[in-house]
Amino acid sequence: MKPANFLALLSPFGVASRFRRDPLGVLEELHERHGDIAPFRFFHMRGYLISDPTLIQEVLVKANANFTKSLGLKRAKALLGEGLLTSEEPLHMRQRRLVQPAFHSDRLRGYGEIMVSLTDEWLARWDTTWKPGAVVNLHREIVELTMSIVSKALYNSDVRGDAKSIGEMAATVMRMFRLMTSPFAPALLKLPIGPARRFHQAKQQLDRLVYGMIAERRASGGDFGDLLSMLLVAQDTENAGEKMTDRQIRDEILTLFLAGHETTANALAWTWYLLAKHPESEQAFFEELDRVLGGRAPVAGDVDSLRYTYAVLAESMRLYPPAWVIGRISIENFEMGGRRYPANTIFFVSPWIMHHDARFWAEPKEFVPERWMSPSPGRPRMAYIPFGSGPRVCIGERFAWMEGVLLLARIGQKWRFRLAPGAKIVPQPLITLRMKYGLPVVPEKRR
Repeated sequence: MKPANFLALLSPFGVASRFRRDPLGVLEELHERHGDIAPFRFFHMRGYLISDPTLIQEVLVKANANFTKSLGLKRAKALLGEGLLTSEEPLHMRQRRLVQPAFHSDRLRGYGEIMVSLTDEWLARWDTTWKPGAVVNLHREIVELTMSIVSKALYNSDVRGDAKSIGEMAATVMRMFRLMTSPFAPALLKLPIGPARRFHQAKQQLDRLVYGMIAERRASGGDFGDLLSMLLVAQDTENAGEKMTDRQIRDEILTLFLAGHETTANALAWTWYLLAKHPESEQAFFEELDRVLGGRAPVAGDVDSLRYTYAVLAESMRLYPPAWVIGRISIENFEMGGRRYPANTIFFVSPWIMHHDARFWAEPKEFVPERWMSPSPGRPRMAYIPFGSGPRVCIGERFAWMEGVLLLARIGQKWRFRLAPGAKIVPQPLITLRMKYGLPVVPEKRR
C-alpha cells in the first residue's frame, strides 16, 4: 500500500472520504493489507471487510437476522422509501412474499417474449439510424432498452417515448450514491445546492411517472396479470387483510423499476466491451448463436442451450459485478469465526474482491468464458455472488439471467461492436458498477 493511501485509512473520517473517491481501490488495499478480516473505520463506526467464504455465509445467510442494510441503502430511502432494496424485517419478507409470484417460472416465459419483441424494435431503429462508421454510446442504448423491458414486463406500461429522459433521471439518482454515504446527507439534501436540487427534481419526475401508472390502473380497474395488478389487489394476511397503500406500491414499483433495468444494462454493457476486446471469445459466441438459433429469434426455452452465451455473461459479471459491494450493520453483539463483534459494526462483503481472488479463480483478471463450461466443485459458493446471497438475494435474479442471455443472443445475431478510437472505459462504482464515460463503439452489421 502506498504511504499516502495508508494515511488516508487513519484519517479522522477513517476510509469514508477516500471511499467516496476511490471505493474499489480502498477495498483492494484493505484486502491486500489485512486479508480476510480487514478492519477499518467509517466516520465514527468500526467496520470489517470480510473475504472468507465461511464468514460471508455467516453474515449473509446464517446470521442474516442480526444485520440491517448498509448506511448507503438506509440513506437511499430518501428516494426508494420502503421498497425491497431498503426495507428491513418484518416488512421486507412480507413484501417479498407479495412480489415473488411475479418471478415464477410460468411468468418468465412470457417475459422472454417481451424481451425479444422489444429488442427487435430497437434493432429495427438501429438499422435505420446508425450510419456506417458512426460512434454510438451503446451503454445508453441498452439502458433505454432494459428500462422499456422491465416497464412492459412488470407493469404493462410503455415508456419507450420517455426512455431517454427517464434514463437521465436514473443517472442523476445513481450519481447521488456517494453523497448518500455521508452522515451529513439528510442535512445536505435540504440545502439549496446543485446536487440536492437535481436529486429532488429527478425524484419528483419519477414520482409523477409511478403515481400516474398507479392512478391510471386504479381508474381502469383492469387486471393485466402483471406485477402492478398483483400489488393493487394484494392483501396482507398478517394485518387483517389490509391492502397496500399507493405509497407502498410506489416504493416497490420504483425499486424494481430502477434496479430491474440498471443492473442488467450494466452487465450487458460490460459484456459487449469484453467481447470487443477478445475477438476469439466473440467468434465463439457468434458461432454458438448461428448453430443453436439458425437465424431465428431466440425464445425463453433457448436459454439453457446457449451455454457459451451464458458463460460470456457469467464471466463478465465476475470481472465487473453490477453489485460490487454489499453492506451490513450488526444489530446485537455476536461471535463469528472465534471472534466477538459489538453491535453497530459495519461489515462489507465485496463481490469485486471475491471475484478477483486468485484462491478461487485461475487467471483472475483475465476474461475466460470457458471456465464456466464445466463445473468447479472445489470453488466455494460465496466466491461468486453477483446477485448477493441469503434471504435478501436479488428477487429478480432469474429474470436478469434470462434477459441477459436473450438480449446478448438477439443483438449478437445482427451486430458486432468495435471500441471507438480513443474510447476511455472506466468503472464507476455507484449503487451499481457503471461505466463512467459510457461505452462508445462503432457498430458493424454481421449480415
